[in-house]
Amino acid sequence: MKGDLRRALFRGRHRPRLIGVGSPTAIRGDGYEFAELREYVAGDDPRRIDWAATARAGALQTRVVLEDVALTLAAVVDDSPSMRLGRDRPLFQAAREAVQAWYGAALTDDRCMRVTAAGLYAPHGLRGPRSALACANAPTTRPFELRAALEIARAALPAGAALLVISDFLDVDTLTDVLLLRLGTRFDCTALIARDPWFESLPLRGFVVLGDAETESQRRLYIGPKERQRYREAVRRREDQLCARLDRSGWRTGILHEVDGERSLFAAFGL
Repeated sequence: MKGDLRRALFRGRHRPRLIGVGSPTAIRGDGYEFAELREYVAGDDPRRIDWAATARAGALQTRVVLEDVALTLAAVVDDSPSMRLGRDRPLFQAAREAVQAWYGAALTDDRCMRVTAAGLYAPHGLRGPRSALACANAPTTRPFELRAALEIARAALPAGAALLVISDFLDVDTLTDVLLLRLGTRFDCTALIARDPWFESLPLRGFVVLGDAETESQRRLYIGPKERQRYREAVRRREDQLCARLDRSGWRTGILHEVDGERSLFAAFGL
């Protein structure tokens, strides 16, 4: 699966993106960082021939850049109180599985980064699996704010990076269409939307006291058949609308299922 995910990410890095209504363009990464010299083979870009190295070696030498052989993997992971909810286990556990699988695709020359509301975490001097491990376990020092994290991603990540955002997107109303479009244009963005734990049915009846996971405020409500039906319709409508909005902004979307975060990630790529 790791190899399949890498291939999907390389395809995604060069897929057409929207820069405006009806205006597709292909984005290339900015990873023109020298990786190695090797002998020229048919099909290589002649603009990358290193003539000084050719003179020394007596045969055509071409410069290989990291854009050709490496990925930049970045992730935003929502660890807010609402992600600590779940039917059988917290959604955040599934999120951790998904982000570990994401960074698990990193090979030797890949760069890994983690975006939090506090800033960009990029392990100094590390690449590949060691960098991936550090990013998968990166500490957080501030309460999660989706917009703050995405603004940092937009400003700090290199163009063409593969960006995974795992969140329940409960504060999606703080995000502008302009921000989502800029992210979808500049990066290969994947949103893994945490599904409401009570998506199938609300297991409550009669008068109940409900608490807000984020604010800890409480309200006493009556839950009957009509209320449960309206809840089912509302969470489905919200999920559909969110997927459609992200899709219009050039994002790939998938659903984070509580039971299996890794499988949720691969499903978002059709794997």
